[in-house]
Amino acid sequence: MMRLTAKVSRAVRNRIGSSVSLLKPPFPPPPKAVAPPFRQFSANSSTSTPNPVALEMIKYATSLAREKKTEESYAQGFLILEQCESTQPDENSKGLVELARSTLLCERGSHEAAIERLGKLQGLSLSSIGVKVAASEALVGIYLEHYREDAASAVADLTLQALGSIRHEIGDGGGFEVLEARIKALKGLIEFICGDLESAQSVFEGVKSERLFSGNAALSYGEFLHGMRRFSTAKELYQKIIQTMSEIKDFGDPNNFGACNMRSQEVAIAAACALGQLEAHVGNFGDAEEILTTALKQMEEHFGPQHPKVGVILTCIALMYRLKSTAERSSSLLIQEGLFRKAIELLKAPSLEVDGADGNVNRKDIIALARGGYAETLLVQQSRKAEGERLKHWAETAWGNRWMSLGEALELSESSPKVPVIDTRICRVV
Repeated sequence: MMRLTAKVSRAVRNRIGSSVSLLKPPFPPPPKAVAPPFRQFSANSSTSTPNPVALEMIKYATSLAREKKTEESYAQGFLILEQCESTQPDENSKGLVELARSTLLCERGSHEAAIERLGKLQGLSLSSIGVKVAASEALVGIYLEHYREDAASAVADLTLQALGSIRHEIGDGGGFEVLEARIKALKGLIEFICGDLESAQSVFEGVKSERLFSGNAALSYGEFLHGMRRFSTAKELYQKIIQTMSEIKDFGDPNNFGACNMRSQEVAIAAACALGQLEAHVGNFGDAEEILTTALKQMEEHFGPQHPKVGVILTCIALMYRLKSTAERSSSLLIQEGLFRKAIELLKAPSLEVDGADGNVNRKDIIALARGGYAETLLVQQSRKAEGERLKHWAETAWGNRWMSLGEALELSESSPKVPVIDTRICRVV
């Protein structure tokens, strides 16, 4: 077994050795209706000032909900948000409440309810462009997490259409270009996930200046560059995100409004996880261990130690050890096996009797990687070879990446034109 730093070794042992109770059954898929209608923005400036009283109530409600991360604490948070909404005289403030409510629903795994709230928000006559963009961004994020690329693309297209009308009426300024870049970057991410490299590149290059890439936009662009092996530029973007996102409040600057899996804290954790993967891809395993362990701790603090997204980062760590053992011709099978097994539990993977190609399996990209990696650790053990073969078959059936096979993703040959990047926001391999 390889020698680890004390910090990383302790963190890994804790996660392998602790018991994990089974969580509830996988979330049901969101309704199959098309993306909700997107009403025209008003021509008012995007810099509409939020109601400070509403902001304080939202902050208190979300903090209360996350303090204990229990059904009761979240219920208390929802009650305060309901009271806050009923006392707000303007629809902009009501929109902020909807963003917060949708975010808490998303954290609890109630994605269908979050989609419903975000759809309701789009029906409000808001003057703040920032609220509308955040709602659209959140919808795209949830749809992508549930493998609904068509619905995600429809929302992005409608939003860009509306933003184009606004640009025609009021011109640029007031942070408008930043908001537009956020949606364009998501459109680029969708095209990249769908396997259309040329369209993705065209969308990203269509943003007039890289200075407009911040937050979610920067992360989506960084993942595109990372995936295409443009490591140095991607690394700069990831580092920039990590440095700046911790200072952003989701309900402060209208140009930075965020919700659900696209809120600022999730973006910061996702950027750290992506940076850790990048360091592993270029062979800087010491940095990769430290960065991914920090991201794991942040994810546990934000969602709780048994949340599926913790399993996503554990998968990243296990894959990093796999790369390291190959590069250094060392063995870390026990560590890999423990991490993959723990990740599979937290990801709430279905039984092997469930068809891996079933479209209702959530996070199947990550589960396929975890089960595929786990299978490799079992196949070298004669007594567990049959179990390894079953895991491998399921993983290969579930794997749906358009760029590479599961085997190529696990082996990560230097001759491959693309590397897999795990996006913890949407629990997908891009």
